[in-house]
Amino acid sequence: MKQLMMAISLAVALPILAAACGMGEQTPEGYENASVQHVYQHWKQGDASPIPFVVLDVRTVEEYRQGHIQGATLIPVQILESRLASVPKDRQVYVYCHSGVRSARAAALLARHGFTRVENMSGGIEAWKQAGYPVVKE
Repeated sequence: MKQLMMAISLAVALPILAAACGMGEQTPEGYENASVQHVYQHWKQGDASPIPFVVLDVRTVEEYRQGHIQGATLIPVQILESRLASVPKDRQVYVYCHSGVRSARAAALLARHGFTRVENMSGGIEAWKQAGYPVVKE
């Protein structure tokens, strides 16, 4: 019975792990683009995720207050370079903004500074909301 449960667990976990991180095409700037569906699948695992991650919102404080992904860390792209120490290098980093332009710049900045597990969420918070995924407001 124990072996059967282990086999079932692996059958469920392996596709998630394979799609979780680092499996996409890397941009010339050194980061990957991730779909909102990919980010959501990882995000909904939360602390139970086998791959530790952080969600980084690089919009302005005002935009963040209007709605953000629960648990996201806010570091506006304008000050990101001075706050690199606040971003863990030992975790998968999902970066998003309004539509994906600023987060692509932020992802490239992180990659230039030695971050190797960076993914830009394509379409930003707008694509996240259009997919029907939850946002929280402050």
